[in-house]
Amino acid sequence: MIYLFTDFGVLGPYVGQMKSALYMVSPKSQYIDLMHDAPPFNPMASAYLLSALTPYMHPESIVVAVVDPGVGNPTRRPVMIEADKRWFVGPDNGLFFHIIKNAASVKCYEIITDDNISASFHGRDVFAPAAGKLANNILPPAKLIEEKLLLKPDWPNDLSEVIYIDHYGNMMTGLRAKNLKNNNLLKIAGVEVPHAVVFSRVTKDSLFWYENSIGLVEISINCGNAARRLGVSVGASFSVD
Repeated sequence: MIYLFTDFGVLGPYVGQMKSALYMVSPKSQYIDLMHDAPPFNPMASAYLLSALTPYMHPESIVVAVVDPGVGNPTRRPVMIEADKRWFVGPDNGLFFHIIKNAASVKCYEIITDDNISASFHGRDVFAPAAGKLANNILPPAKLIEEKLLLKPDWPNDLSEVIYIDHYGNMMTGLRAKNLKNNNLLKIAGVEVPHAVVFSRVTKDSLFWYENSIGLVEISINCGNAARRLGVSVGASFSVD
């Protein structure tokens, strides 16, 4: 099973070209569009989101993750990571930081490329073909690298910021709910947000935070748009009291 995680959006040619590249290498593989609206140009926010989604992916699957504003920069390596029997393929810009840090066993590789690739679309020309080969049980040309080269020592384990806003206006954060207590208040955009277990526990139009289905703190309004009401976007920070 190959999962696709990108900030490309579903419109335009990009996702289709990636799938075509995958199909040409591994036509018998199955693909799941995990999401194509990851936080645009934001590997840091995407890293927390990808890590939270990973436990719900099929074991021994392959994840092609592309949030890559630095594509074309020679200091940004294309990488493959084998973490707890799953493969992750994408750029070394921190997108796999939490995957590496939280895995019990990890091997990291730099993908060796040739000159016959686009300077601006490594998702199609590097990452998708590499994932297709892995699906065929073939290791693409690569060299082992130390995992510490792919870590971000200045990135915290939990991020008190909004990392994703869904089409309802619910705001996922980079903070794992297990690290909070139900009596904690969040303060964002000058507003205090109390806890509730789920939407039905609060009245319509009430603002609250809860543990969402992937274990993250999420700020929501029952039958309303929390992001619009608070006037915040991805990257907005908050405090915990």
